[in-house]
Amino acid sequence: MSVTALDPTTALVVIDLQQSILALPTAPYPAREVLERGIALAGAFRAAKLPVVLVRVSFAADGGDVPPGRTEQNRGGGGATTRPEGWDRISEELLAPSDLVVTKHNWGAFHGTDLDVQLRRRGVTQIVLAGVATSIGVESTARAAHEHGYHVTLAVDAMSDLDADAHHNSVRRIFPRLGETGTTEEVLALLAATR
Repeated sequence: MSVTALDPTTALVVIDLQQSILALPTAPYPAREVLERGIALAGAFRAAKLPVVLVRVSFAADGGDVPPGRTEQNRGGGGATTRPEGWDRISEELLAPSDLVVTKHNWGAFHGTDLDVQLRRRGVTQIVLAGVATSIGVESTARAAHEHGYHVTLAVDAMSDLDADAHHNSVRRIFPRLGETGTTEEVLALLAATR
């Protein structure tokens, strides 16, 4: 693991640190630790005048925007579903008025959203990713970012999964093929050194 560079216009993209997901048991890091590291990264990016993008997953009450298709596992979103009030609200500890908020209806943050347009309008060439779940929303977003031509950095201790093995598989086997991996501390140190 090594983070070698941060481009002059790098954005932090944080995946799904919202009420319902933060309440889940995550591994290898508890959701609270992931949130705290996300808060530290977001604060440093804001202080450096770099974009912070907070991504949330949400669906209409009638389930009409849930991705179609048969799966072997229940995705928990098909059809009209009653969800608790505020289930899709981003953690207030993380959110700041200057942040961009992107709402997705898929695993990844690029498909069906204006994320790419928002990043390109700001001249972003690199993204630092964090959030939950490592092997689902984070990995899907990392793959799409790589395909869109962004440099991708993954703060691997600022993300977690519903399964520790799934997290470790993404970190060890997938992420090194999509970008650079490092810790929150390494990203923060490099950001401080380049600003």
